[in-house]
Amino acid sequence: MLRMASPMLPIGGFSYSQGQEQAIELGWVHDEGSAARWMISVLQCSFARFEAPLVWMVCNDSSQSVRLNALYLATRETAELRAETLQMGFSLAQMIEKLDHLPDWTARARDEERLSLPAAWSVAAHTMGLSADAALYAYLFAWLENQVMAALKAVPLGQQAGQRILSEVLPVMARVAEEAPLLSEEHWSNFAPGLALASSWHEIQYSRMFRS
Repeated sequence: MLRMASPMLPIGGFSYSQGQEQAIELGWVHDEGSAARWMISVLQCSFARFEAPLVWMVCNDSSQSVRLNALYLATRETAELRAETLQMGFSLAQMIEKLDHLPDWTARARDEERLSLPAAWSVAAHTMGLSADAALYAYLFAWLENQVMAALKAVPLGQQAGQRILSEVLPVMARVAEEAPLLSEEHWSNFAPGLALASSWHEIQYSRMFRS
């Protein structure tokens, strides 16, 4: 689990802000408190209601991988978000292929550049013997750490501010992870218009450090 959550995981997560850089440009995120609020909002409005339960299900039931991979890709509202998950999914699949054998469908999807990060994450979790709960915690923490690092670079903020943000957001992240298995698929919702708008505007942001 620690290996999957590590910033050393060679999938390029550090190069994405998932719209946060545009939120900084717009002034939505401008200091330590607003950075924490941004991350909590994304967790509560997007991850808690869609991404976390999807990641838990795809890691818990490999028979759902193909369908949930397609569903996840269909919900990427912007070109940047879609390119991000495909690049990171491809990179993670390449890493796992060096360690163990990929399922046939995963290899085909990777070759056709249609493998989302959640789908590749489920393969990695099975390869490393992780439970769905452990895989989801690692997934969420990796996202949160990347978001904090993006804030440190782009606001900018100091290292101690980053640790305080982690302390504030981690309990929210833990609740999202605990509640994800309880949300039935019929109640999933990816409706987070502020995040989608920030991501779409980021595509034409004049000066930027991050790819999304």
